[in-house]
Amino acid sequence: MAIQAQKTTPDKPQPQRATRKDNWWLSPLVFALVFGFFAVWATFRAFQNNYYEVGNYLSPFYAPTIQLSWKIMGFNISPALLILPFPLSFRMTCYYYRKALYRSFAADPVACAVKEPEPLYKLRWKKYTGERVFPFVAMNFHRYAFYAAALFMIMLWIDAIKAFFFEGRLGMGIGSLIFLVNVLLLTLYTFSCHSWRHLIGGGQDCYSCSAMNKTRYGLWAKVSFLNERHGNWAMASLISVLVTDIYVYLLATKVITDIRFF
Repeated sequence: MAIQAQKTTPDKPQPQRATRKDNWWLSPLVFALVFGFFAVWATFRAFQNNYYEVGNYLSPFYAPTIQLSWKIMGFNISPALLILPFPLSFRMTCYYYRKALYRSFAADPVACAVKEPEPLYKLRWKKYTGERVFPFVAMNFHRYAFYAAALFMIMLWIDAIKAFFFEGRLGMGIGSLIFLVNVLLLTLYTFSCHSWRHLIGGGQDCYSCSAMNKTRYGLWAKVSFLNERHGNWAMASLISVLVTDIYVYLLATKVITDIRFF
């Protein structure tokens, strides 16, 4: 007697429930607070168009110096509005920031092994497309944004060196150290990036086939070491840019004075 196989419909996948007992909410909360404050402050400073340079200290929001005389409805266009899109395009499409933004602001999901909000989960289960359609397909721009970020690093290093010269003489103040720490953290963040890692070591089938490939492998290994801490450099450099700009702002508004060591 033939037994007919019965058709079964697979169950809809269910979101995982939170079984974690640690403080899983702390990381997305801290990121939301830090990044939220940065976004508000950067917007305020970009439209303020003032108090961005004191002597040899130039805010990273306004670097490099651009002289503009454009106006819209009597409003002076801030140079920061032309400068910030380049480093922000690199940051906003970064792999670390994608994860942090999805978790902190979209709860997609808020953490590993934590249930997503039911309305969002139902919507995503039906229409999930990853990063293959607009607007999320723009995330793939990251590999090209790296070149702009690398170019800006040259300009920021020049500004950091200038921060050690006062009226043509070598010196050092609190601001000099802040600028130095900022550019170092930005360098670690920029050059621990996956795009840079692939650029110097990717696309090879054999690392031992030539001296050049062996050199590329050595560089790739060193960048891979930095890449393991890419998220740390990303957050640290975000905070350092914020601190640097606030310091310049406080100096320009004469709230504080720069302490000189020599």
